[in-house]
Amino acid sequence: MSKEKIMLIEQVFSSRGKTRLIQVLFKLGEANISKLSRLTGLHHKLVDKYLTQLKELQIVEEHKYGRLRIFKVNYSNPKTYILKELLELMESQESG
Repeated sequence: MSKEKIMLIEQVFSSRGKTRLIQVLFKLGEANISKLSRLTGLHHKLVDKYLTQLKELQIVEEHKYGRLRIFKVNYSNPKTYILKELLELMESQESG
């Protein structure tokens, strides 16, 4: 595995909360901060912080509609598929 892929994995999975957030986003495809906060059980400010980090990694993209901010998984980034496959593999290992 390349050093770049390892760094990406470390950055995304550096906390349980961030891991939960990205799992929820993969399941939903898109959502606003309030919904993500409710579904992950994380504080609104923490979700906002994690989303900012994921945007910097280009894993998540943000779309604004007036005051509403919608966050989507950025499938135009090939790294996103690596994360999705890894999460799916981890989930299948837990259930199997």
